[in-house]
Amino acid sequence: MTDNSAFDEIFHEVPLMAILRGMGVERTLATATRAWDLGITAVEVPVQTPTDVEALRVLVDAARERGLTVGAGTVVSLEHVRQAAAAGAAFTVSPGLDLDVVRASHEAGMPSLPGVSTASEVQRALGGGLTWLKAFPASLLGTGWFPAMRGPFPQAKFVATGGMDSTNARAYLDAGVRVVAVGSALEDEEQLPALAQLLG
Repeated sequence: MTDNSAFDEIFHEVPLMAILRGMGVERTLATATRAWDLGITAVEVPVQTPTDVEALRVLVDAARERGLTVGAGTVVSLEHVRQAAAAGAAFTVSPGLDLDVVRASHEAGMPSLPGVSTASEVQRALGGGLTWLKAFPASLLGTGWFPAMRGPFPQAKFVATGGMDSTNARAYLDAGVRVVAVGSALEDEEQLPALAQLLG
């Protein structure tokens, strides 16, 4: 049985997470610093290349100085779990639901946030002891998906990921999403301050 209730603390009632994908070490650090300064404390670095892993390692050190943590994203294999743990990641995020990856992450001391997009996947994840789930791709699922899932699965807490930005984040939060995770939209430097306004 796994448990990812640690995300209650990781998200600190801040309904936003920044996903820093493929930015390289320096830009990842600069963007994360901007996010932190704006009050967006949850940050994820997808680990798809050796440079990504190095960016994660550097960011973990920078976050520690602020008393914050950083997660590893796009964790789809046991090797990714090992890389995330070695880099000091506090949690892992996956695009899909792989209970072997969830268990390995849990055993390495990192709560896992797996991706789901169907009722069957939500039920499997909850059956494995997980309460925080990543709804992906959220923009294709649509806002109506979340109240539909809340009926049979009231204990599930969703992080909406995929196609999220400052123009639609509020609609997803209003639909019952706990956290909106923004990735590719962060290529636009105006996104972080626009998102931060949601924290008011």
